Amino acid sequence: MPAFPDVSKIKYEGPDSTNPLAFRWYNEDEIVEGKSMKDHMRFSVVYWHTFRGDGSDPFGMPTIERAWEDGTDSIENAQNRVRVAFEFMEKLGAPFYAFHDRDVAPEGATLAQSHANLDAVVDVLEQEQQRTGIKLLWGTANMFSNPRFMHGAATSCNADIFAYAAAQVKKAMEVTKRLGGENYVFWGGREGYMNLYNTDMKREMDHLGQFLNMAVDYSKTIDFEGTFLIEPKPKEPTKHQYDSDAAACINFLRAYGLMDRFKLNIETNHATLAGHSMMHELDYAGSQGCLGSIDANTGDLLLGWDTDQFPTDIYLTTRCMLAILKHGGLGAGGVNFDAKLRRESTDPMDLFHAHIGGMDSFARGLKIAAAIRADGGLQNFLDERYGSWNTGLGADIEAGKHNFESLSAYMLEKGEADANSSGRQEYLENYINRFV
Repeated sequence: MPAFPDVSKIKYEGPDSTNPLAFRWYNEDEIVEGKSMKDHMRFSVVYWHTFRGDGSDPFGMPTIERAWEDGTDSIENAQNRVRVAFEFMEKLGAPFYAFHDRDVAPEGATLAQSHANLDAVVDVLEQEQQRTGIKLLWGTANMFSNPRFMHGAATSCNADIFAYAAAQVKKAMEVTKRLGGENYVFWGGREGYMNLYNTDMKREMDHLGQFLNMAVDYSKTIDFEGTFLIEPKPKEPTKHQYDSDAAACINFLRAYGLMDRFKLNIETNHATLAGHSMMHELDYAGSQGCLGSIDANTGDLLLGWDTDQFPTDIYLTTRCMLAILKHGGLGAGGVNFDAKLRRESTDPMDLFHAHIGGMDSFARGLKIAAAIRADGGLQNFLDERYGSWNTGLGADIEAGKHNFESLSAYMLEKGEADANSSGRQEYLENYINRFV
C-alpha cells in the first residue's frame, strides 16, 4: 500500500501557481547556460534526516512518528522503509539519494552481522533503483554514533577502532560500488579533539592521512572510480575537527598526497559554523579545483548550532549558484538536501513541502545567477577593478618577470603608488537586488 496515496508526481506549474504540491521555479527540462536544470542541480534526498529523522534534538525526545514504521529495528522494517523512501523520491522527482550504512540497515551484534544486515537491505535498494531509475549520489559510513567511536574512528587512540573503521569503510565502499554510487563521502564526525592535553594531534592527523590513502588503494582493487569527498565542519560534536573548513581540508589533502582523488562536499551550515559564508567556501574550493558537491541547507544564526534547515533564502541560493557556475558546475556531485524537518513539523506531507521549497529556491537561484552572468555587469566591474594586473607592471608580476629588487627600484623611481579606486560595495549590493 502506498505511504503517500494522496500525492501524485510533483509537476512544474510556473511562478503563478498556488498549488503547494507543485514546483513554481524548478522545471527540470528548462535549459540554463546550455544545460537542463535537472543536470545543473542533480538534486539528492538524504536517507538519514528524511527517512530516519524523528524530531529529536539535544534538548528533547522524538516528536515524529511515521505510519510505515513498525517500531522495531528489524530487517523487514528497514526493507519496507526503502520502498517508502523510493515512493517519496519518485513522486518528488529527485534523481539521486545519499545514505550512511547505518541509516539503511540496523547494526548487528558483530561486524559480520552488520555486514549481513546491510547486504539484505541493499538487495532492496538495488531493486528500487532499477525500478525507478533513481541513482545513488554517494554512500558513506557512520563512524560517529556508536560508543566505540567516542575518541574518533581513523583518529582514535585505540588501534582496534582504526581497524574496525577500516573494515566498515571497506564494506560501505563495496556497497556504494554495487549500487553505482558516483561518489563516496568521508565526514569525520568525531575526527578531532575535545582537549589537547590528551591528544597527539600530529599522530592523529597522520593516521587519518594513512586511512584515506588506504581507501584510495582499495578503490583501485574493486575498480571504484567515483570521486572521494571530504565534508568540512569546524565543530560539533568535537570542539575542534581536523576537517574544519575548505582551506584546512585542502591543505590536508596536499600534505598527504590525496589531491588527485579527493574533492570537497561543502555544506552551508558547516560554512557558517566555521565563520565563513557558503559562497566563500564554494569559491575557495572551486579556485583550488576541489569543488565536488554540496549539502544544501542553512542554519539559524540566532541559535548558532547545526540546525540543518531547508534552504529557502533566495539570496543564499543565488550566491551558491554564482559560485557553482563560475567554477564549471558540480560534475559528478549534486545539490544534496542534508536538511531535516523542524521537530514541530510532524505531518508526512511536510516532507514534500520542505523539499519542494528547497528545489524551487535553488532553481530560482540558478536563474538569477545565470541572468547576472548574462548581463555582464558584475564581471565588467571585476575586470575594471583588477585592470592594473592585465597590462604593464601587473601583467609582468604575474608572468614572474619581477622580484623584490626590481619592484623596489620601480617604486623608488615612481615615488608613490597610484590611488585606489572605490570598492563600490553598496552599488554592487543594489545591482544584485535588481535581479532578485
